[in-house]
Amino acid sequence: MAVTPEERRAVLVESHRLFSKRSNLELEWVDRQKFLQSRGYMLRSRYRPEWVPSWQGLDKLPIECEDGILLPLRPELTDATRISDGKLVYIKRVKTGDQESRIATMLSSPPLLNDPANHCVRVLDLFQDEDDAAVSYMVMPFLRLVDDPPFETVWDLLDLATQLLEVSANDSHCSYKNLMMDADALFPNGFHPIRKFSLPDGFTPAPWRSRKDMPIKYYYVDFGISVQIPPNTHAKLAVGPYGRDQEVPELSADIPYDPFKVDIFIIGNFFRRNLYDVFSNVDFFLPLIESMTRRRPESRPTAEEALSQWQIIRERVSHVHRAWRPRRRDEFWIEKVAYDTYSLFEGMYRAGKWLFNQASSGT
Repeated sequence: MAVTPEERRAVLVESHRLFSKRSNLELEWVDRQKFLQSRGYMLRSRYRPEWVPSWQGLDKLPIECEDGILLPLRPELTDATRISDGKLVYIKRVKTGDQESRIATMLSSPPLLNDPANHCVRVLDLFQDEDDAAVSYMVMPFLRLVDDPPFETVWDLLDLATQLLEVSANDSHCSYKNLMMDADALFPNGFHPIRKFSLPDGFTPAPWRSRKDMPIKYYYVDFGISVQIPPNTHAKLAVGPYGRDQEVPELSADIPYDPFKVDIFIIGNFFRRNLYDVFSNVDFFLPLIESMTRRRPESRPTAEEALSQWQIIRERVSHVHRAWRPRRRDEFWIEKVAYDTYSLFEGMYRAGKWLFNQASSGT
């Protein structure tokens, strides 16, 4: 059914009115924009005090303009650009001296900062609000979910599991949304923080490189309900019923439990829910998953034992299998045929390239 000029005009007028009014959540960041700029961070144009809607006077819908792209409903978080180098960052509003910022800062300081096995998100900056000393701002790299862009080969899953299991510091409440990756190397021209497959203008498709050609580092984020246990503490126990993964059997508000064994369960459950249950050609994960998610905490492996078990499993995965695509369990047969054919030729090409390089190097 065709839209009449009058109907289109009415839609334009109403959308202009709605999108030109910033919400209370947005105005809180608008109020801090000048301060954040003084600290070296620039918010997007919509969140600057002097903002004038770019669609004003134009025959365009606000959603067709970058400043019509709103922040997600997370009042403590905003994206920003570091002025010194144009790097996209996250700014999180926290309580000054709270547990989250203390743990995150500790994990971002020497000697842990220089430990290659430290996969906890780095705090780039931490500073107090100029008007309210009870409020601070924690600046972190802008990360993406581990499967955004999607995994391309089984090797991607092997690498992800290895990095998560080699972590040197434990986060007792990690889950899918607490596991992120640094994708900057995949997007040579950058990307928009909300429309993540667009360039910073929010509309032009962003070119990205294959995961096969770029090293990816994965990170644990969000330490709001984490616990810090000093190394010299012998009864390494904690209490707390909260966490994104409510399948952990021992979580309790009053009965102490071993938070390190909780970590083991959560990571194993992540492997089950987000890898094994999703892809049909990663059955090699199952022995590790069953070991890490035993109901009795004392029967689960330690972090070191889980990593050792995984290293044995990983070495048994053939190079051909590693080069294959992760095959989704919910695919239709025609998709399987098409994707498997592509994966076969891709694997043959990469194997030939590897053999040629080996021959050329004389090894």
